[in-house]
Parts: sequence; C-alpha cells; structure tokens
Amino acid sequence: MKTPFWIWQYEGWPRFCWSNDNVIGPLAQVREKQGRLLGLMDSLGFDTQSISSLEVMTEDVLRNSEIEGLLLNPNHVRSSVARHLGLDTAGLPMPDHYTEGVVQVMLDAVQNANEPLTEERLFNWHAALFPMGRSGITPITVAAWRQGAEPMQVVSGAMGKEKVHYEAPPSEDVPRQMQLFLDWFNSESTTDPVLKAAVAHLWFVNIHPFEDGNGRLTRTITDMLLARAEGSSQRFYSMSAAILRDRKNYYEVLEYMGKHGLDITQWLLWFLKTMENAINTAVEKTQRVVRKSLFWQEKRNIALNERQIKVINRLWDGFEGKLNTSKWAKMTKTSTATALRDIQDLVEKGILRRTEEGGRSTNYELVEN
Repeated sequence: MKTPFWIWQYEGWPRFCWSNDNVIGPLAQVREKQGRLLGLMDSLGFDTQSISSLEVMTEDVLRNSEIEGLLLNPNHVRSSVARHLGLDTAGLPMPDHYTEGVVQVMLDAVQNANEPLTEERLFNWHAALFPMGRSGITPITVAAWRQGAEPMQVVSGAMGKEKVHYEAPPSEDVPRQMQLFLDWFNSESTTDPVLKAAVAHLWFVNIHPFEDGNGRLTRTITDMLLARAEGSSQRFYSMSAAILRDRKNYYEVLEYMGKHGLDITQWLLWFLKTMENAINTAVEKTQRVVRKSLFWQEKRNIALNERQIKVINRLWDGFEGKLNTSKWAKMTKTSTATALRDIQDLVEKGILRRTEEGGRSTNYELVEN
C-alpha cells in the first residue's frame, strides 16, 4: 500500500480527530468573548448595530478577496452591502455587476445561514464569483465541480522552479467527496458550532472542489457556520480580516495540515486564536463607536463649524498619524491660518489638547472623557 502523503490519502479520511484537552480552554475563551461582543451589540441601538454590521460585512468581502490578491473597490462594496441591508447609500457609487455578485454570495451565506448548503447553492455562489466564466483571461469550469485528468495543485514559484504546496483529490472523486461533506455539513450536530466552522474550513479547502475560487468559498462557508452558531444574520467581526493580518501563518498551517494526517488539533488552535483576534478587534471598534456617541451627546450644545465636526469625526474613525495645522488645512481645504483658528477654538473648548511630543510642528489629540 502506498504511503500516504496528502491528508485525503490517510486511512480514515475524512474522520478528523483532535485533542479535547488542548482545545477546550481556547474554545471556552473564544465562546466567552463571542458572547461578550454579542451582548455589547445588543446594548446598542438599532442604528449603531446596522452601521457596525455594514462596516464588518464590507470589510469581510474586501479582505476575503484580498487574501487571494484580488482588490475590490471599497466604495462599490460598501454601496452594494448598504443597498442590500436597506441602509443609506447617499454619495456612494452604483456597484458594478461583479461586486454585486460577490456581495450577494456573502449575504446569502449569512442571512440564510440556517438553510441547507447544497450542490446547487455552491454552484450559484461559484457562478457569481466568475460571471464571465474566466479566472483572469483563462476560461474555467464554472458552476460545476472541477474536471480533467491533471492534478489540482497549489503551486508557487517561477516556471521550472515550482513548489507544490498541496495536491487535492482527483477530479473524478470530487462528487463523492463533496457529497460526504454536504451530508455532514447539513446533519452533524454534536460538534460545537465554532469547532464545526473550523472543521468545515479545513475539509472544504482540502477537497478543493472548484477549478478556482476555493479559498473565497471556504471562508464564506466559515462565515455561514459562525452566523448559525450565533443565531444572527448580522456580522460584527471579520474572520477574513483577521486571516489577512496573519496570512503567512494561515497558508503555512494549511500546508502543514495537508500533509500530516487527520489529527487537526494544531489547525483548531490556530483557528480559535484567529477568531479571538477578530473578536478583540471588533470589541475595540465597538467600544470606540460607543465612546464617540457619548462624546457627541456631551458636546451637543457646543457650537462647532462644519470643518471642526468633519475633523473630529475623522479623529474618532481612525486618523493616521498626528494632527497638526497643515493636515487640518489639507483635510478641510482651507488655509493654515484658518486651520490654526479652528484648532485653538477646540483647545479652548476642551475638545483638543496639545500633545507632549516635540517636533517641528505642534500636534493635537482628542480629549476623551
């Protein structure tokens, strides 16, 4: 018998196993933080929840594609998501046909998370990712499992110096492999839902059932199961954004798992840590939204001009670098003299203060109560 090299060649595939002793602690920690985030969101008003969900879903679509090196137009994505959520799209461009398709895939997965995942549904998602039937300029099989005798390989490196990171099961075996996966996906209910999302991620990406788009659909399926686990059609944290921030390790752990048998403890630990990072980022952003709302409530009776309101909002929403008169003038399209008057007015009103840092220009920061 041939010695197994790829994960699907091991006896027992796809019966994965893991060390509960190693996983239970990180899982409990993630579950606690997941509940904390959802509780925090429940305490906020509908408008704040909707805006937070819009931001996260927009980021998730963008980062899911960016992991594969595909850059979408952020304004088009935001416009499409907002329109589908029934939110204001004023000032946003009409999204292009391709962006609409990508957004619809994510929304279908999350908003209809409790519906069965079927072959037809996956084919519809795949067709939306490749509406022209091409990956770049190369024609591919769309809305059907991959075909052909050539092995499906994940390869890097220049021609003649390629490195094979992974080889998927033969195309002729994909229908059977996917039927096993879908049967498990739609029926198995004994595994913790978060762990099930992690298992589904690894299982699907190792089958690699399509000619292209497998990574994006893998992460879409993950979001679907996480939405199921939370009983919510909204997303308040982005796994794709967290994966992108750790993309090197993401590919390394997937490559390792693809060659080292059916004990997937290492993968589960990486997945749980990445999910924890995603939730931590979301909690920090949400707490900042709350502080921003309280800030404006406290300052509602203070007279401010449009330039001051614009820059203050920029500072709350994530201003890069330090604020000084020249940056103020550039943002508000005004003179440095006007910028200085605006800033000094805010300092007198206790909204801005000079920082202690030295340098060629004076810098300012928000006064947060």
